Amino acid sequence: MSGHSKWAGIKHKKALIDAKRGRAFTKFIREIMMAAKLGGSDLENNPRLRLAIERAKSFNMPADNIKRAIAKGTGGGDAAALEQVMYEGYGPAGVAIMVEALTDNRQRTSSEIKHIFSKYNGNLGQTGCVGWLFTRKGIIKIEKEKIDEESLFSLILEAGAEDLKAEENEYEVITKPQDLEKTKKVLEEKGINISETSLAMLPKSTIKLEGKDAENLLKLMDGLEDDENVQNVYSNFDIADEVIEAMTAG
Repeated sequence: MSGHSKWAGIKHKKALIDAKRGRAFTKFIREIMMAAKLGGSDLENNPRLRLAIERAKSFNMPADNIKRAIAKGTGGGDAAALEQVMYEGYGPAGVAIMVEALTDNRQRTSSEIKHIFSKYNGNLGQTGCVGWLFTRKGIIKIEKEKIDEESLFSLILEAGAEDLKAEENEYEVITKPQDLEKTKKVLEEKGINISETSLAMLPKSTIKLEGKDAENLLKLMDGLEDDENVQNVYSNFDIADEVIEAMTAG
């Protein structure tokens, strides 16, 4: 999927900057609260909470913030009002977009998401309109300098992973959601340093975009991800890496 790796890298760098401002921390806290609310505070039995904490730590969130978020999640209060919402819609040229949000006011958030879609030539659709175009998968990212591709491929086969993709600076190990933790554990036991672990919605096919459509799509993605209630945005766009770099420079 040309473009997706480059876009993910750019968003990661942006999140690091946002973390310094506290914006990214707000999203991490909400995810930790929701994970604790739904699955409890026992990390051994709550993989979603483990993932949320790992991601927060990777952005240097203080341990006290994490502990408070877990306590809020299991103790009611702010977490009681939080709910998970998935929005589905279309961007320029019919590109499919899925938006995962955590909100304490569904009506307000829906209105905000609809406005962002409209602003950049998109349309918020009905539930299920594009969901069938995506599959939830586990993703494990490993820096290329840590291991050669052949050795890593042998390891992930042993662990039961589904696929291995070599990007510019890293490998992406793809697993079934239920196999993510098992695969991660096997790799860690072999001394493989993992840079990131996540669950994501991967597109089954992509739509190639250029010119104004590509520009509006990236602005739409950026606008959605900047919304404080949005946790993740997924799309099936195919935009060349160099186009993304040019549009996001500076």
